[in-house]
Amino acid sequence: MVLNDCVAIVTGSGRGIGRSIALELASAGAKVVVNYAGRSDKAEETVELIRQAGGESLAVQADVSQEIDVKRLIQTTLDHYGKINILVNNAGITRDTLLLRMKETDWDAVLDTNLKGVFLCTKAVSKGMLKQRSGVIVNISSVVGLSGNAGQANYAAAKAGVIGFSKSVAKEFASRGVRVNVVAPGYIYTDMTETLPEGVQSEILRGIPLGRIGKPEDVAKVVRFLVSPEASYITGQTVCVDGGMEM
Repeated sequence: MVLNDCVAIVTGSGRGIGRSIALELASAGAKVVVNYAGRSDKAEETVELIRQAGGESLAVQADVSQEIDVKRLIQTTLDHYGKINILVNNAGITRDTLLLRMKETDWDAVLDTNLKGVFLCTKAVSKGMLKQRSGVIVNISSVVGLSGNAGQANYAAAKAGVIGFSKSVAKEFASRGVRVNVVAPGYIYTDMTETLPEGVQSEILRGIPLGRIGKPEDVAKVVRFLVSPEASYITGQTVCVDGGMEM
């Protein structure tokens, strides 16, 4: 229980990778705030799973692309638990299409949630973390942010931005004992990916040296390590959890 007495916020944790991260941090002893944008039923499922396992959790609705929502998320957490030790910026959306067909609204929606949301949440927790001279932030990017992907110019730009943002903030926060790292998942089996045609999945699988599709738990365990005391000398790094895809 290396995260005993820690309070963690995991954005977009009603399902998929976010849910696995929330469960993993709770299993290590953290009190977890489950953030969601629209699916309260899924968020409450995550909270219930944590409670059934003996953990403590709270669901808070907030659209991370809206500053007023983010401030409410942070204040609700502080009112309930008194502090924030860990922030995992996981919330993300896709609006995939080729660039020539991409609408400005497709671009804005993805950048607002996937990049601006990371900025808003990080800024909102930073004052408290810097004051207490401790804290850990893990931002979920993607191997697409490193290698690009046809049909995902908006998503790739946002995820690449997350990496650059994280390195900059890691340098700003390091002297106050606050660490910032990035996890870049590859092809992970979630609700968002299971609808892909079998032929597309087979093609992706051929590009994974380890020869299997990743599980949300593969990502969650790396996040757990990065927020733990065992990773106390790691900051500003990007860890690919991709079975070798980006390689």
